[in-house]
Amino acid sequence: MHERLVIIGSGQAGVTLAREIRKLDKQREIVLLTADDGHFYSKPNLSNAFALNKTPSQLVVTPVDKLREQLGIDIRPHVEAHHLDAQAHVIDTSAGPLDYGQLVLAVGARPIRLPLAGKAADEILSVNTLDDYALFRTRLAGKRSVALIGGGLVGCEFANDLRSAGLEVQLFDIENQLLTGLLPTEAAAFLRRRLEATGVACHLGCRIIGIEHEEGGYRLHDALGRSYHAGLVLSAVGLRPNLTLASAAGLQTGRGILTDRLLQTSNPDIYALGDCAEIAGLVLPYILPIMHGARALAQTLCGKETPVSFPAMPVAIKLPSCPGVVCPPPGGAGQWQESLDGEGVRALFETADATPSGFALLGAATREQRELAGRMPARL
Repeated sequence: MHERLVIIGSGQAGVTLAREIRKLDKQREIVLLTADDGHFYSKPNLSNAFALNKTPSQLVVTPVDKLREQLGIDIRPHVEAHHLDAQAHVIDTSAGPLDYGQLVLAVGARPIRLPLAGKAADEILSVNTLDDYALFRTRLAGKRSVALIGGGLVGCEFANDLRSAGLEVQLFDIENQLLTGLLPTEAAAFLRRRLEATGVACHLGCRIIGIEHEEGGYRLHDALGRSYHAGLVLSAVGLRPNLTLASAAGLQTGRGILTDRLLQTSNPDIYALGDCAEIAGLVLPYILPIMHGARALAQTLCGKETPVSFPAMPVAIKLPSCPGVVCPPPGGAGQWQESLDGEGVRALFETADATPSGFALLGAATREQRELAGRMPARL
């Protein structure tokens, strides 16, 4: 099979897929379109780079020219896909039309924008790409304090990183605990204590509703009438799968671009992979699902239909002040059993029949990761 394969997106999903295909087929024509410069980098490193004084160029793992040479593919940077004609198999791009035999949408997810009031609301930053990180570093020059909105995984990692760099950090979240949806109550409280011990000020159960300019930075206002100063404001409230191209083309979408276990969309010649995809009802915006999905999809695109399988896939919490790992339970009734001491937290999620189906380990308890991971059920 040597018809042209087009991949839209040069993030972890798109590049990993191209690498996996090249292991199986050295000859197939592959065109990779990307709206950015095409350099390959690891997005999870963005939230841990500032304290290490890593510049954007230092975060690049493989420059685009080297990536072209390694994979023997046609990478087209700074090309945006405007419209997809799924019936005609043509993509309308900023560089002109491009036809394909098969297409993979690896278009990722976009930061959720909060509906905030105030003249400075549009100046809140999000860091989801290398270009975002570059802008963030530029805007942070000369500032001494940062307000982070969002107490999830990325928000906590940024808070720890920026505090380690000597900045004053305030962390805001509408929920009453950190890492809601990932950590049970006691584990979340332990993480908060560790983060606050570094000097991060956590404002939980706090909804920011507006932001204005003031001398030296910004003034944030919450729903209870309180206000806070920060030199810079960073939003980390989460990501939403990028559905724009797929929806306009008539592909079926839900929370993400709907696919089956072959990663095939409602159009048989179009596939979706990574943060943009909803695979058999699952949206899994982490690295391990991308790796498993890319390996399976490469087999399928090379002629051997291979449904994706997801084993238990623990998620690392990259906080120097409180390292941890979480294996979210796949769903269903059950409850967390937590035990903690001054050195860590061990939490096990058990179903009604006492079967373990998830875990959260913080601090010293992370040494149990390997043993517990082997006992967890597969996600798919």
